[in-house]
Amino acid sequence: MTRLSAHIGYLYTERPLAERLAAAAADGFTAVEHPEPWPIPAAEMAARLADLGLTFAQVSSGMGGPGEKGLASLPGRETAFRAGFQRAVDYALDVGCPFVHPMAGLGGEDSTYRANIDWAVRACEGTGLRLLIEAITLPGYHMGSLTGACALQDALPAIALLFDSYHARVLGEDPASWVRAHAPRIGHVHIADHPGRHEPGTGSIDFDALLTALCDAGYAAAIGFEYIPSTRAGTGFLPGWSARLSRKVPT
Repeated sequence: MTRLSAHIGYLYTERPLAERLAAAAADGFTAVEHPEPWPIPAAEMAARLADLGLTFAQVSSGMGGPGEKGLASLPGRETAFRAGFQRAVDYALDVGCPFVHPMAGLGGEDSTYRANIDWAVRACEGTGLRLLIEAITLPGYHMGSLTGACALQDALPAIALLFDSYHARVLGEDPASWVRAHAPRIGHVHIADHPGRHEPGTGSIDFDALLTALCDAGYAAAIGFEYIPSTRAGTGFLPGWSARLSRKVPT
């Protein structure tokens, strides 16, 4: 069954990081994700996840310093990128997380990015982990297009794409149509409405059509909710999503 993952870097931020896990489980999420969960040691994270019946869906290789938004494309930061990536690999293996997301960073160079991604793919060989690549529409982000993400995946089939409904809409794509055309590429999904990047139902995205596209494609990996809550009742949509994804409600 498809897991519903709370991005606890966006959700429950009024609570300490460790307390967000229980809050996510109480609301009906079955997984969590965070780009930098390092304040909770991996052994403690694994125990908390097991106690709450949660899994960990995806982790980044580190955001870098202020204004960097990742390191993979930044010349001169290769050593820091690789150290951060190895830390993420070790953490992911310890908590049973299937994906590591090497954030590209702001600006950067194509040659640096490709060399670091090639290295990261090799670093994952034999571990069971896969890389996630995401097209992010933050101004200046090095991997800013779905076309570019697909081209990188075509060159390196070992990676999977992280498809984000909000970023897709910013790029002028209809999320449901893109999923129908490219579902085999996707390893993880992020959900936020557009405009505003709030919870589903606050903007213009047709999530009924997107859910139908995912169900029709047989998508069974995690769906992460990476949105800025607009209300305290912002998770009221979860039971409907869970029912649809388990095919309890006709599509």
